[in-house]
Amino acid sequence: MSDDLASRLREQGLRLTPQRQLILRAVEELRHATPDEVLCHVREQVSSVNASTVYRTLEVLEELGLVRHTHLSDRAPTYHSTLEHEHVHVVCRRCQKVRSYGPELVAPLVAALAADGFTMDVGHLAVFGECTDCAPDPQTDAT
Repeated sequence: MSDDLASRLREQGLRLTPQRQLILRAVEELRHATPDEVLCHVREQVSSVNASTVYRTLEVLEELGLVRHTHLSDRAPTYHSTLEHEHVHVVCRRCQKVRSYGPELVAPLVAALAADGFTMDVGHLAVFGECTDCAPDPQTDAT
């Protein structure tokens, strides 16, 4: 990925720095991570990286199309690499577990919105609810 990162940065007149490489690698390794989680991961390797560097770099990487963000909680956005296939995020409100599903899960919704002249950003979509591990058991609640 560093060749792609380097070429995209050069196209924008920017340099490939060790911090940018570390931050992109952290997003790829963590798969879904907030800026604070990226910072902690990067600091395991280089303690001098600060939060503002992480936030600025994530913005640059997103502008370059190398990472995307979505909101998986009411906290900071969560970033993931664009190397992963496009996916819908499904989040359990109780245990916070995040599952990823292919875009075919929402294909009828995408098609309906497209028919109405709207293009949906599937990779930014997060659906909230309860997973089967956290949902109340209807048999025990019926008594």
